[in-house]
Amino acid sequence: MKTLIIIDIQNDFIPGGSLEVPGGDKIIPVINRLQEKFELVIATQDWHPENHMSFASNHQGKKPFDTIEWKGLDQILWPDHCVQNSPGAEFHPDLDVRKIEAIFRKGMDKNIDSYSGFYDNGHEKNTGLAGYLRERNAGELFFCGLAADVCVNFSILDALKEGFSVTLIEDATSPIDKDEFEKIKKDLTGKDCRLINGDFLE
Repeated sequence: MKTLIIIDIQNDFIPGGSLEVPGGDKIIPVINRLQEKFELVIATQDWHPENHMSFASNHQGKKPFDTIEWKGLDQILWPDHCVQNSPGAEFHPDLDVRKIEAIFRKGMDKNIDSYSGFYDNGHEKNTGLAGYLRERNAGELFFCGLAADVCVNFSILDALKEGFSVTLIEDATSPIDKDEFEKIKKDLTGKDCRLINGDFLE
């Protein structure tokens, strides 16, 4: 079954939010149109506690986008974002949520960051997304959302490791760092991820 996975279309990632992704608002109409082409639509949602370790505000003397080592992993420190039950954590009001059948929340453990919709960054806990997709016979996954070079990328990498057929819809995603995203696209295509524009979907 062809499945659309919408990554983190939340207010804090839209221009004007605390961790805005350039052009993040421009992809929402594209995502809304795409949903009609899929049998199954699901979404992920960053859902952090206030004391999350990825927030620079929780590390004395550190500022957003500093990097630290945390539990053996390199960790970028972010501005506070997508705090549970805050307006910034809500889906953007322009996103059409009527076709979304399931929402998978991530980043709830204060002690580890979770970019991927499948696992935390240390691969210690899974969200249940892979199992859900298999139960629904959703073998063909199409990814869109924010940010292309972080949560979308890590979700795709985990989906490939889980054995799914994976496609990235380029005009339905936007990166924080465009140059980094160009490198990521080369890496993804080398791992058998297809890249398409939404207009080419049948």
